[in-house]
Amino acid sequence: MHSADYIDSPRGVTVLNDTAFANAHATNNSIDPEQSMLRPGDNCWRIETATRLQFLIDGEEYFTALRATLLRARHSIYIVGWDIDSRVALPRGDNDELPEPLGQFLDALARARPDLHVYVLSWDYAVLFALEREWLPAINLNWRTHRRVHFRLDNRHPTGASHHQKIVVVDDQVAFVGGIDITRCRWDSSAHVCDSDLRRDADGTPYAPFHDIQAMVEGPVAAALGELARTRWQRASGRKPAQKKQTTVSPWPPAIAPALQQVTLAIARTEPAFERYVQCSEIQRFYLAAIAAARRSIFFENQYFSSNAIATALKQRLTQSDGPEIVIITPLRESGWLEETTMGVLRARLYERLRADDRAARFHPYCPILENENNDAAKADAARGLNVHSKLMIVDDEYLTLGSANLSNRSMNLDTECNLILAAACQGEQAQAVRAAIANVRNRLLAEHLAVAPEQVAAASAEHGLVGAIESLRGERRTLVPANTTVTTEFAATIMADPAFADPAEPLEPERVLSNYIHHRDRKPVLSHTALVGIVAIVLAALALLWRETPLHDYLNIRTALAFIENLQRQPLTPLWVMLLYVIAGFVFVPVVLLIAATGIVFGPWLGIAYALSGSMLSAASTYWIGAKSGGGIWQRLFSRRLHRLRGQLQRQGLLAVAVVRAVPIAPFTLINLIAGAAQVRWRDYLIGTLIGMLPGIVMTVLFVDRAAAALRRPSLGSIATLVLTMGIIVGVSLLLQHWLRGRASGKRSS
Repeated sequence: MHSADYIDSPRGVTVLNDTAFANAHATNNSIDPEQSMLRPGDNCWRIETATRLQFLIDGEEYFTALRATLLRARHSIYIVGWDIDSRVALPRGDNDELPEPLGQFLDALARARPDLHVYVLSWDYAVLFALEREWLPAINLNWRTHRRVHFRLDNRHPTGASHHQKIVVVDDQVAFVGGIDITRCRWDSSAHVCDSDLRRDADGTPYAPFHDIQAMVEGPVAAALGELARTRWQRASGRKPAQKKQTTVSPWPPAIAPALQQVTLAIARTEPAFERYVQCSEIQRFYLAAIAAARRSIFFENQYFSSNAIATALKQRLTQSDGPEIVIITPLRESGWLEETTMGVLRARLYERLRADDRAARFHPYCPILENENNDAAKADAARGLNVHSKLMIVDDEYLTLGSANLSNRSMNLDTECNLILAAACQGEQAQAVRAAIANVRNRLLAEHLAVAPEQVAAASAEHGLVGAIESLRGERRTLVPANTTVTTEFAATIMADPAFADPAEPLEPERVLSNYIHHRDRKPVLSHTALVGIVAIVLAALALLWRETPLHDYLNIRTALAFIENLQRQPLTPLWVMLLYVIAGFVFVPVVLLIAATGIVFGPWLGIAYALSGSMLSAASTYWIGAKSGGGIWQRLFSRRLHRLRGQLQRQGLLAVAVVRAVPIAPFTLINLIAGAAQVRWRDYLIGTLIGMLPGIVMTVLFVDRAAAALRRPSLGSIATLVLTMGIIVGVSLLLQHWLRGRASGKRSS
């Protein structure tokens, strides 16, 4: 089986499914580590020479080396990434007066170098990531920069895929490949100080400790990566970049000493089938071949672990009597609730599956902890976990691969990825030096996690083996703890953690989904519902943009709401106007608590409670109806099996579930209404649950603002004491209510 050339020679290939391909490789024990398993056109794209190679661990090393290299650029810079933020700072070095923010730095560089062209290519991301990214990056990387700084968003991939490569190429002579994008929340030192003031994003917001690794290469391998970047740029933009110019001066900074010189490296890729381009799974093919060839140990550092093909290959090795030790280091927790209930659950399932076949106790998953007094994964919730973002595998001391590919289904099949491979068997007389360099990378990484010196890791590994070294060096605070392999039974996770949706291995083709799940006679209403969903999404996105980019958020506050409602009080048919205001406010995502507070101040406690409750219920009913009309039919047809389980759960505790999310709000008021409608929550349960959940909050809010207004109008010891007493009662009742509702929901789930 052969993958296609990158762009020039598309042709058909045979693609096995994950399990079949893993079994084919995992059972092949004839591979001799003394003979290179690298095969261009199969498990790598090309094999090229690196005149110099260095490994940069963590953002501080990478950003320092990157800036020093960019400063020496003469003709071309290609920056290709999953995310690129013009505001991210590249810290200045000595005798360097250019700006630190990436966009300003590239602009200044282009103005200072008449022959320099800069090409910046970033994934045209899904809306799911909008709040995590720079808004309108083209303004800062196109419109506000020199005309020789070119920026594009890459959307040349199938539905559900992403452009995930992280490559920088300078003058086709020096290149960087790894897991670090030039974006927010990536810079950190290897000390990973928990509360470092240096670790802040462009807005000054602190972020958690972050760990990753990047490779820096020079020579023909960098030129090959330049070809890869130019091809990707042309495919995404439809334009050819400027003609490549030859230069004899390398931009490699003199201050950076190489780990190796004159070695051969392979470049491996993942690309999905798209238009005239066929699927390319070189990275997966190499992983499976290397796992099958391992004799002593396999060491992973990776953000995720959800690939069925990789798990199948590891399972095969665990069932063999002479199989290797397997160590995998992943984060203690995924980033946020959504990833925890999808990728986190998939990882735990694979851990449990591998433990079941681990007859000789050779499988050891760990998580790095920065602050931990218990040295116990079960008690690690109080610890400070390190965000492991690297994508690295080391097999024995023979093979090292790192790059952008996660141990996930999509990284092995669906997203665009790029990895480098260093193989000792390819190096001739340098083989022993390469083995030492590979071992040194592993020792440095483990030393960082275990808070010891690399020499200690090397000595312990020589004496005890890989796992024995880790166990002998594990400390009490900053250390590695065994990963929690228990699969959650939380209901949301059982619904959402389906690999076909959370971590797909193939494009999400709408027509295929429709033909599999929807009868042809139902297609018209489904498509009309989809159109309505699209219209609603566009309107909501426009409102969000107005809220963020205009002074709208400055005007929409308690003072303006108060003035508006006071004006309504002077109008005829006041109750109807107030109800209409609540409905309109719900459609445009005005915070309902703002209206409730203003209503209480204007109309007083009793009439205010009546108006606020009636308006909130009417607004909830209106937006529920929108959700039901736009999403209910599509959900029921596409996800009937999951909705069957979900509807059964709601039949048992539907009313209570609605009451809980109202009393303990986990999302904006209008969003909860839309989701409840789309999920087809029973109308009676929805209304009664909304009433039960919102009534205490409305009463407490109105009473509080009424007492607060009274204290401000007529300040006295008595009015202030009444306000404090009211506040204490409200807080106490709120805590008791939330505790009771959570307890009831937990009891229902356990029963």
